[in-house]
Amino acid sequence: MLTITPIPAFSDNYIWMGVRDDRAWVVDPGDAAPVLAVLQARGLTLDTILITHHHFDHTGGVNELKAATQCRVVGPNNPKISDIDEIVVDGNSADVLGVEFDVLEVPGHTLDHIAYYNRSESILFCGDTLFVGGCGRVFEGTFPMMQASLAKLKALPSTTKVYCTHEYTMANLAFAQRVEPGNAVLMEHARNCAALRERDIPTVPSSIEVECAINPFLRWDSDEIVANLTENRQLDSRAPADVFASIRGWKDEG
Repeated sequence: MLTITPIPAFSDNYIWMGVRDDRAWVVDPGDAAPVLAVLQARGLTLDTILITHHHFDHTGGVNELKAATQCRVVGPNNPKISDIDEIVVDGNSADVLGVEFDVLEVPGHTLDHIAYYNRSESILFCGDTLFVGGCGRVFEGTFPMMQASLAKLKALPSTTKVYCTHEYTMANLAFAQRVEPGNAVLMEHARNCAALRERDIPTVPSSIEVECAINPFLRWDSDEIVANLTENRQLDSRAPADVFASIRGWKDEG
């Protein structure tokens, strides 16, 4: 079974590391320093970097890590990301130390955003597309584009472990409870996550099963959410993209 370790960075980022023997790979290293520290402490050699999108808190450490380790860099087709050795698009696969990841294009947060999914280990690295109880802001795409990307992730097997790159969970779950206050599973998950954070334990990974049960941005078919939006947001359509847009607009307002 593959072991994935979080490397904390900045105030709320996770850089994910996988290890095989004495070689490692990381996902979205926004900062090189914590990665280099872990490599040195554990006697590991960095083999590969996987990038999900171009934002600096996901790519800022790439140049330094590549210069220090001569590692391979895999990522989306975006000239804003320097030092990429292997550009991947939807339908491609990337072999990382014997672990094969399917590449899924999930635009919305950014237009270049991709995710990496391994079926045998049931793991997903989704960057800023899907969070525990939330989703990324729609900076470059459109609401229908983002909803379609989330629908693609929602369709993955329920056992899929979801590795996002930010510890936004408690704020996300507080908003989710405003959107769907009658969701008992959500309330229990919020209590469990609060207990983890009190001990400084990550709330990530989540799973597709959990997110389908508690995440309002995946629950566009919830009668309670639709009723709440209709009453408070003047929603006049149950189309998934419209429900998603209404929820995202509400969240963006703070």
